[in-house]
Amino acid sequence: MIDSLQMADAPATLRAAGLRVTAPRLAVLAAARAGNHSTVGEIEAAAREQLGSISTQAVYDVLAALAIAGLVRRIEPAGSPARFETRVGDNHHHVVCRSCGAVADITCASGEAPCLQPSESRGFLIDQADVTYWGTCPECQLSAARGVHATNRQGAEQ
Repeated sequence: MIDSLQMADAPATLRAAGLRVTAPRLAVLAAARAGNHSTVGEIEAAAREQLGSISTQAVYDVLAALAIAGLVRRIEPAGSPARFETRVGDNHHHVVCRSCGAVADITCASGEAPCLQPSESRGFLIDQADVTYWGTCPECQLSAARGVHATNRQGAEQ
């Protein structure tokens, strides 16, 4: 459910990013803020609940505008649909469960962004490093220990 406190500053957030305030942008931004590495489908469902109607294309268009404005970050773990988060002010990384697809944030291992230095930059000015750690989440570990196969928990909480 979308929190009214999250909605209170949304118009100012959009304006500060140079975006017009529209109902679809407000709904999609609120859904992204309420979610945890949400898929387009999850964001669309939450926005539709708030608005009553919104097309899938409108959700993609709004997410693209929000990403360009720096209000959401798109992550694309291999083998998973794109996900969106609103933690954009730092260069953090992600850990993904190989069994259920759960995604969680991992703080940079060292220092400031990009927090990893390549052996060579080939002339690029590097400002970000995207690292995805892969493993098995605590719930899937527990399920495996019990002999139960975990179901896919795409977008599960950290």
